[in-house]
Amino acid sequence: MKGTNAATQKGRGCTSSDHTIHRRLFLEGLGVSGLASMLSWSGLFTNPQVLSAAKKNNKHCILLWLCGAPSQFETWDPKQELKARGPFNSIPTSIPGVHFSELMPQCASIAHKLSVIRSMKTKPSEHFQAIDRLNRGAAPRPPFIRPTLGSVLGEQLSQLESPIPNFILLDPCPEGNEFKSFKAGNWAGWLGAEYGPVRVGGDFKIPNVNKLADISTEDHEEREALRRFLAKKYENDSKSAAAASQNAVFERVKGLMSTAHLFDLEQLPKTDRERYGQGTFGQHTLLARNLVENGAPFVMVANGMPWDCHVLHHENYQMLVPDLDNIIFQLINDLEDRGLLDDTLVVMMGEFGRTPWLNASRGRDHYPNAWSLAMAGCGIQRGAVVGATDPLGVEVTDSPFDEQNLFATIFSALGIDPHEEYDLPGFPTFHRVEEETRPIHQVLI
Repeated sequence: MKGTNAATQKGRGCTSSDHTIHRRLFLEGLGVSGLASMLSWSGLFTNPQVLSAAKKNNKHCILLWLCGAPSQFETWDPKQELKARGPFNSIPTSIPGVHFSELMPQCASIAHKLSVIRSMKTKPSEHFQAIDRLNRGAAPRPPFIRPTLGSVLGEQLSQLESPIPNFILLDPCPEGNEFKSFKAGNWAGWLGAEYGPVRVGGDFKIPNVNKLADISTEDHEEREALRRFLAKKYENDSKSAAAASQNAVFERVKGLMSTAHLFDLEQLPKTDRERYGQGTFGQHTLLARNLVENGAPFVMVANGMPWDCHVLHHENYQMLVPDLDNIIFQLINDLEDRGLLDDTLVVMMGEFGRTPWLNASRGRDHYPNAWSLAMAGCGIQRGAVVGATDPLGVEVTDSPFDEQNLFATIFSALGIDPHEEYDLPGFPTFHRVEEETRPIHQVLI
């Protein structure tokens, strides 16, 4: 991207005509030869100035993706005058004059640590289209594929010396949501496959490396070093973008294997696992906290589509919302206690809201016209409540915002220029956020 610092290393090629590559000598000399790819995950950026500059921007983002779209009425924006509000009342929060649903007492107690946007107004009303829009920040522009938020933030926030993947998707129920239609290229778009997510959960697991039984660890490492050298040489000689992506993926997988223990929930204290609840969403949110604590730039947590309650809405929400309430409470407090909250942006949202009325099956249907989300942490004002809807929650009456405003806010909070132009030779002009759309300044520090 234009304006993005890029560190490069030039290899000192051997000029001796009778020199031959010995695998062990190559491995020993790799650290000083500079032949290693700039895309490698570990130990390849040894310049102290480069590492110092990278660490200055050591920021993170956790996206709690509430797939299926939660109701704003039973969470962030309860309406006492709403006839279809069911049995749930509102309760005061730690912010004077602000109420949340009574299903969220723990979040109400830490409302002063959160920012709530009550005036989201978007267009897509079907899940796939809305999920796509709210993950990319702009309407489709075929045949070009805009990278998702996770890919952009992974590219912008990645730490050069870290083996941890730059975009981690914790998706334990991939068959239960629309992400099963997203392939690696769909996620990363024009940024390239190296910025697609590492998916963990369900059938997506981190396998062990299978090594030949008759070779030593040293031999295995030497073979890998030689493979990396030859692969990089082919990439440079052929100037192949496909080879570059393939090499980047190989390096990322190697780094991933070295951090596999960070994905093991059994490695975390039992007391922590109990605090987050036994559900998969809570357990994977705890895992997200652990990954961020160990340097992950961007972690997205999804979990099927439980929020899509077209039937027996109130009955389902009696279970769903208290679980979410506890998860958010634990996550925000944990990040704060560990000194991570000021450097970690937490976004809690789905793809739209739910209708102010109930259908014939006592459920709430899709409603993009007026809905809510919450944010906390890096770059975000504490205790801000922005925008408003009418007493029945039908229309936005103050400060409508769409996905472009949201993305501009996320980028700004993390210190990223939201309007920077992508450097895409041969492409039309694209920006991180189009049309110079402004961020939601009311929630920014």
